[in-house]
Amino acid sequence: MYKIILADDEKWVRVVLRKAVEQTKLPVTIVQECANGLEALDAVQKHAADLVISDVKMPIMDGIGLAEQMAAMTANLVLVSGYDDFQFAQKAIRYGVKDYLLKPVETEAMADCLERWIQSRAMLKEAEGSMNGSLETAEMSVIEQVQQFVAANLAKDITLTDAAALVHLNPSYLSQLFKQQTGGKFVDYVILMRMEEAKRLLIKTALRVSEIAERLGYGDIAYFSNTFKKLTGSTPLEYRKSGGKLQEPKGT
Repeated sequence: MYKIILADDEKWVRVVLRKAVEQTKLPVTIVQECANGLEALDAVQKHAADLVISDVKMPIMDGIGLAEQMAAMTANLVLVSGYDDFQFAQKAIRYGVKDYLLKPVETEAMADCLERWIQSRAMLKEAEGSMNGSLETAEMSVIEQVQQFVAANLAKDITLTDAAALVHLNPSYLSQLFKQQTGGKFVDYVILMRMEEAKRLLIKTALRVSEIAERLGYGDIAYFSNTFKKLTGSTPLEYRKSGGKLQEPKGT
């Protein structure tokens, strides 16, 4: 059972968040509710919590300050905010925030967020535990670490060199190992993961295409749209209008 901390200065918002979390029926439990980031930090240490779901704007310590303080912790952070705060919340990406939920947070969106987070935690634990196994298992755990690194840094300029440094391997060797284990190139995997996240955001949120592109590290919206169409067969707006039901090209 994963332990969760809720942080928001408005009690009614915490009530909504608690309800959304509980209705997911996932293996999580809310161990404390807090009114600001400082209280949340204390609660994380007190309960050895795994995840904090926090509003961006709070008194004393806001969500960005909380993200900065939690950057070195094993516990993760998910930020919650309204459309007008998107640019503000982007600042927290550099601190490894796991996800960003838009108000009002509905059960479906919360479930989607928590399911992906639980899966990532499970993969990370599996990767760490497999290091003492056979060479093949150890190699696979390296790839899982790289995949986790990519998933956590989609908005950044992710390079093979950075990934190789993370797992203490030569970039050339990692490139070969990655292709051997996944069947594809590292750079293509990064693009694919960005487009998968783009599809999720197009369907699950009301963010503009330009905002989604920026969130995924694309400064040129035209380049983002062309890349998206190349992989999905439709433009971002066409995909959104179809509800994600458009037929994608074979081989994607």
